Amino acid sequence: MTTKAKAVAPKVAANTASETEELVFDRPESMVDRATHYCPGCHHGIAHRLVAELLDEMDLTKKTIAVSSIGCSVFLYNYIDVDTVEAPHGRAPAVATGVKRARGDKFVFTYQGDGDLASIGMAEIMHAANRGERLTVVFVNNTVYGMTGGQMAPTTLIGQKTTTCPGGRCKDREGSPIRMSEIIAQLGGVVFAARGSLDSVKNIRQAKKYLKKAFEVQEQGLGFSFVELLSGCPTNWRMTPLAANKRITEEMIPYFPLGVYRDSTADGTCGSLVAPAEGGK
Repeated sequence: MTTKAKAVAPKVAANTASETEELVFDRPESMVDRATHYCPGCHHGIAHRLVAELLDEMDLTKKTIAVSSIGCSVFLYNYIDVDTVEAPHGRAPAVATGVKRARGDKFVFTYQGDGDLASIGMAEIMHAANRGERLTVVFVNNTVYGMTGGQMAPTTLIGQKTTTCPGGRCKDREGSPIRMSEIIAQLGGVVFAARGSLDSVKNIRQAKKYLKKAFEVQEQGLGFSFVELLSGCPTNWRMTPLAANKRITEEMIPYFPLGVYRDSTADGTCGSLVAPAEGGK
């Protein structure tokens, strides 16, 4: 006669010590609780979070009107819970100018990619900045047209391969990549212009400081503020997210140095340019 052994659950000592949990990382209140459509490794999500955190911290959410343009950046309205106007391709600064002049009590910012701002919208960004419109531009530079399939952008690096320059960008044929922060900083109405990056924790923290400064410039009614964010596009760069981060550090930052290019808040005038700090070191 055989008998079956009776299973006995192991005894677990009772935890008598009180336990507390501290939430150290959460979704900003102004960010919509939904999954994004962005590709794995895309930095638009990081840029969105930085903007949303500052809108919450500076108590700007309820008075904000965002202007998104065409491209991957257009979906901003799906993820940040503020009133948003969708502008035609490249025309976000012009639309934002109208919004800010009609509603001067609102906080107005544009969110644009490099193909949109530096190519199709070059005239709009230049004149809005030169006039000193009281608005803020968040410029996401990933050196390529993203949504439309990875074509060469004005910021595409020399030798970088895209669908419209499969052999790599050639300086003799397509010219050099445009450095927008340096150009914008020279215009008379610009109070603050800076370039940050989203490739590392250190640089992300610094980028948030630049954005905060730009938001403060508008809130104080001082003039035009501009922040460029170097961003990765693993899908159109045909590389992994890790390789994309490495490319920003080793290729983009040396050509697009990080730092403040103009800060006229000290004396209230559009004074001399500020030499950029060395980036990625």
